[in-house]
Amino acid sequence: MSAHENSTAPKPVISATGLFTPEDSISNRELVDSFNAFVERHNVAHADAIAAGEMEALTPSSVEFIEKASGIKSRHVMNKAPLIDPEIMEPRHEPRGNDELSLMAEIGVAAAREALEKAGRDPADVDAVLCAASNMQRPYPAMAIEIQQALGIDGFAFDMNVACSSATFGIQTAADYVRAGHAKSVLVVSPEITSGHLNWRDRDSHFIFGDVATAVLVEDASIAPPGHWEILGTRLKTVFSNNIRNNFGFLNRAEPETIGSDDKLFVQEGRKVFKEVVPMVAEMIVTEAQRLSIDPARLRRLWLHQANAGMNRLIAQRVLGHEASDDESPTVLDTYGNTSSAGSIIAFHLNHEDLEAGDTGLICSFGAGYSAGAVFVRRSA
Repeated sequence: MSAHENSTAPKPVISATGLFTPEDSISNRELVDSFNAFVERHNVAHADAIAAGEMEALTPSSVEFIEKASGIKSRHVMNKAPLIDPEIMEPRHEPRGNDELSLMAEIGVAAAREALEKAGRDPADVDAVLCAASNMQRPYPAMAIEIQQALGIDGFAFDMNVACSSATFGIQTAADYVRAGHAKSVLVVSPEITSGHLNWRDRDSHFIFGDVATAVLVEDASIAPPGHWEILGTRLKTVFSNNIRNNFGFLNRAEPETIGSDDKLFVQEGRKVFKEVVPMVAEMIVTEAQRLSIDPARLRRLWLHQANAGMNRLIAQRVLGHEASDDESPTVLDTYGNTSSAGSIIAFHLNHEDLEAGDTGLICSFGAGYSAGAVFVRRSA
């Protein structure tokens, strides 16, 4: 390849991001009051079985337990009332006809419109939409195609699911399309209605997730607005593990007696996840930084997956060589909860405007699979 050809080769960048935040928010106090009311009702209703040793009594929770275990103080949800009703404790949404925009597409479109507006980009100029999220509202038609239709984009679209790493996997996929010349502008949309896969009756996990939608506009640098973020390099990694699992799927009807069992929702072995994911992610980041000739200790900011404050603290320390400040590794976990693939994108969206041209940072996600994705970026002039 000649020097001239190389200089004009497509270069993927992040032009803009968008964020949709639901109005409803549940505090830890509200969550605990609801859960403990459920526990009291359950234990009273099964008092004889519990006394006979045939059933274990449920244990109440506390605000202190939740905040120590996770660092989460509140979370946004699409519909608060049924989730904290001790008699329901499940999501409830008004049904929509097939001729109406689906709920997941609706919030994805809202985040996408903000990203397009920030970049000054007309939807007609976008070539592709990737809906990258941990759960899809339906198998088909693809949620991405519905979002594409609602936005008025003429191109192609598809869904992809790598659990909590879906957005970063989507960014690399979009960047690869740009590099290959197959697209100049790609939207990576991550609508995460995680309240739907959460067991609100489980003391160890009912506090974890929140709902949100993010969008990332990945484009060729030649059309990107000033102040965009160059994508210096990406690294994806997967290692199979059962420690985070959700067995809900289209084959559930083959075993009707297990349809309502707990494993059809989010389940995890939290301590095992912590122990195994932290070193895996830290090693991946450092190795890829070195491959890109980036000193990991000089990264200006880390926008890490927002699942657990303790995990982020340890990963940042291993990467930077010291305990990270809030400026070096900002958190949104306290008010958003774990929003699956959207978490690191929210952190980036809300905490990047103050960085200067030449500053280098890292968007990183990790979760079920195991899966992990790292996107190294640099602020342009």
